[in-house]
Amino acid sequence: MTDIFGMRSVLLAAGVALIASLVGTPLVIRFFRRRGYGQLIRDDGPQAHMSKRGTPTMGGTAIILSAILGYVVATLTGWWSARGTVSFFDAWSSGGLLAVGVFAGMGAVGFLDDYIKIRRNRSLGLTKTAKFTGQALVAGIFAVGAQYVAETSTNLSFIGATSFDFGRFFVLWCFIMLAATSNAVNLTDGLDGLAAGVSALVFGAYTIIAFWQFRHEGDYALAVTLHADALAIAAAAAMAACLGFLWWNAFPAKIIMGDTGSLAIGGLLAALAVLTETQLLLVIIGGLYVVETASVILQVGSFRLFGRRLFKMAPLHHHFELGGWHETTVMVRFWIVGGLAVGFGLGLFYAEAINRGVAG
Repeated sequence: MTDIFGMRSVLLAAGVALIASLVGTPLVIRFFRRRGYGQLIRDDGPQAHMSKRGTPTMGGTAIILSAILGYVVATLTGWWSARGTVSFFDAWSSGGLLAVGVFAGMGAVGFLDDYIKIRRNRSLGLTKTAKFTGQALVAGIFAVGAQYVAETSTNLSFIGATSFDFGRFFVLWCFIMLAATSNAVNLTDGLDGLAAGVSALVFGAYTIIAFWQFRHEGDYALAVTLHADALAIAAAAAMAACLGFLWWNAFPAKIIMGDTGSLAIGGLLAALAVLTETQLLLVIIGGLYVVETASVILQVGSFRLFGRRLFKMAPLHHHFELGGWHETTVMVRFWIVGGLAVGFGLGLFYAEAINRGVAG
């Protein structure tokens, strides 16, 4: 992408996505409520959650549509302002389109999963094979596009590429990243406002990272800086869409994002990490997702190996609920943990920039 984009485009994308999400989410609530698309609740979970049964779900559609609208409006506006020197097709970054494509593709898999649950009135949506196939298809298209169209490095990255090259296994690595991140966000989405709030923080971090890389062209890999402005726009739009959705998803939630939202958010975060060459940094920035996922792994492992559970219930947020914490207390404290992880990750990114001699 060319230099027609900058901070104004990032702010425009965020503004459009925020307004669209704030205004559009109530429309989605009414649409799904009329059709009886309500959330199913686990019988073995905290009893306080039983009152949420029937709350409109698949709210992730509002996040996805709002974020894509913000991205498209910002891109078209940037092209229009420079239409005399930049062609319409040159205004669209392949990296940005890949990231947004993953966002929509993973959201579609989640939507099918949610829809089947609702129509069949059961907690199981897509079969594991079908869900695996859908995620693998999205990951495969993304990996091929990232490698051969966006010319992204196939090396493992932390802040910049390392010497370890996945080579022909890059497709498999992309699938692992997308599946792991989307499932981690899905596990975190168990309390009103928790996943939306933390995801807004993480997207905010990637807005800063991508825009920093865009502004320091020549100090990062060409494939990174070439698409960094578009990635900053996509991340800002997703951040704002999550914040607008949070207005309606905060306790007591009027709508739940469902797998539609959680899989889409996780997919976009993984795509951003690959395209900005910060794959392992995502583990730190998304530290809360890692903690929630680790609690499930430890719970299952402990029960199978020793016949006892480490926590009252997993994921970890339910453990504290069953321990007597109010849902909003758990949510806010987990936001704090998520914010600390984001701050630490950004600190590492900036420290590495200092080592590069590009900070200041």
